[in-house]
Amino acid sequence: MENLKNTLNSNLLKSEVLGKILFPSSAINDKVSELGNRITEDYSGRDLLLVSVLRGGVIFLTDLARKIDIDLTIDFISISAYHGMHQNSTGIVKITKDLEDSIEGKDLIIVEDIIDTGLTISYLLRNLKSRNPGSIEICTLLDRNVRRIANIKIKYIGFSVGEEYLVGYGLDYKQKYRNLDSIYELKLDTVKKDIENIQNEPMET
Repeated sequence: MENLKNTLNSNLLKSEVLGKILFPSSAINDKVSELGNRITEDYSGRDLLLVSVLRGGVIFLTDLARKIDIDLTIDFISISAYHGMHQNSTGIVKITKDLEDSIEGKDLIIVEDIIDTGLTISYLLRNLKSRNPGSIEICTLLDRNVRRIANIKIKYIGFSVGEEYLVGYGLDYKQKYRNLDSIYELKLDTVKKDIENIQNEPMET
């Protein structure tokens, strides 16, 4: 595990909300390279489109795209998902920013930072499939399958995680700390009141 003093985020690491590192930047980089190599092999000669779900998936997508050694295009979609207790998605979704271009006939990969219940991504899959892509798959850096409700197939998975509240590498706490290069646990004793206050509010990813 990396020493905190050796990371690039020394100012951010002074925050009292950050707990231990779960995935150091070196492990993330290795996993992103592995996923990029797999996608390169699987999609050689195909019309690949990566779709990032704003905002959390952007950092993962930009790193992943640079590890894929074939031509590809990128687009973005933003959704607002209502979360109930414990931040589990209820599956009630509104698209707040749609894709810029048609996906008809293209081989599409939805790139996510984390998937838990699967309800939101399940809605997104149904929506995008109705637009007649050539194929559609899911790639997520973190898979919280202990919360899974929807029956979805995730082709590319970085790491499996449990019930921890996580932050860094695109994951936020009150829209901050996305720029940490590693993924940390949040100290629940510090952030408990804030978590309780936002449990029943609409949230964007």
